[in-house]
Amino acid sequence: MRLTGMAANSDSFKRRLAACAAVLLGLSSCLPSSVSRPQTLSSIDASLRLSLLDFADRFDRAQITKNGPELEQMVADDLIFITGSGQRQGKKEFIAGWTDPADRFDPITLVDRTVTPLSPVAGMVSAETVLSGTSNGSRFSSRIRYTDTFRRFGGEWRAVHIQVTRIKSEGSAT
Repeated sequence: MRLTGMAANSDSFKRRLAACAAVLLGLSSCLPSSVSRPQTLSSIDASLRLSLLDFADRFDRAQITKNGPELEQMVADDLIFITGSGQRQGKKEFIAGWTDPADRFDPITLVDRTVTPLSPVAGMVSAETVLSGTSNGSRFSSRIRYTDTFRRFGGEWRAVHIQVTRIKSEGSAT
């Protein structure tokens, strides 16, 4: 139906639109129970959240334990990684940063963690943490907030986009 001029605002048009909506709703409720209906996000939300959290936990553990082979599997080849300083990097740089032999990482505690399902095949997990350890023998500590975006490929989750933001410490100039 093509709408022109005032037709979209007319009472007649609004009545026809309401009638069409009522007919469509009525027809959908008459479908036999054997007809499969698509799942809504709310009906799969709990299992999707658990699946995302499980993958996010394994992903964080692979980073902290410097598990390069596992990270290779968990990170999409076309990863976009935005560092805490705003640089755009890819899979190679991301994995190299976590597996550098000169670096050691302390265990982390995640604060204010959120899980945001986007669809049955995509979601985001975000948290705040203090990333600390040693690099080339020197101590470091950085408070960050990150968001990892995951997507399923062939039933397996992969990190496709990672954004890190450094959080200024009280009294810090950076």
